[in-house]
Amino acid sequence: MTGEKHLIVGLGNPGEQHEENRHNMGFMVIDTLAKRWGITMKRNRKNALTGEGNYLGDPVVLAKPQTFMNNSGLSVGPLSRLYGVLPENLLVIYDDLDLAFGRIRLRASGSAGGHHGMESIIAKVSTSDFPRLRIGIGRPQHEGEEVIDFVLTGFHDIDKKKLKDVLNQAADAVETYLQSGIEIAMTQFNGTFLDDE
Repeated sequence: MTGEKHLIVGLGNPGEQHEENRHNMGFMVIDTLAKRWGITMKRNRKNALTGEGNYLGDPVVLAKPQTFMNNSGLSVGPLSRLYGVLPENLLVIYDDLDLAFGRIRLRASGSAGGHHGMESIIAKVSTSDFPRLRIGIGRPQHEGEEVIDFVLTGFHDIDKKKLKDVLNQAADAVETYLQSGIEIAMTQFNGTFLDDE
């Protein structure tokens, strides 16, 4: 822990109709962290639901942008400036089609990888040098199922049973990042798969 404020952002789409969608994994992880840390998510600042608290004595801000996924930067850019958060202390959490469900991956920096929400954030914070946590949702399994339909629907029953475990694993990864840094968190979590445990 550095004593510096961290901004932890989960990406998703606002509205009840999207709450359980695969595309809202970022929101779900933020909700898991808020519950663990006793943080209330209600303040609407810079187009985001936010909650402030601390983890192991250091200040943290949790945020769920309400701009819809593809415009997340319109919220994250202003939030990072409002709170005076350095890029290395901004962690963005989002879903990833290219990772199997049950797998998570941390990176210290990098490209958007085709994720429109991340493209928007990189444009608005003017750097790609910030950590991110990708949560695997897998790809459509049924022939003819469009990607957009897949990400905007809920999980199949077999995945729903593992969802809580996936969210807890992601929350553990965030806590390790805050406590020990991105490199240690990457080493600890990037090689694991939920079924390995």
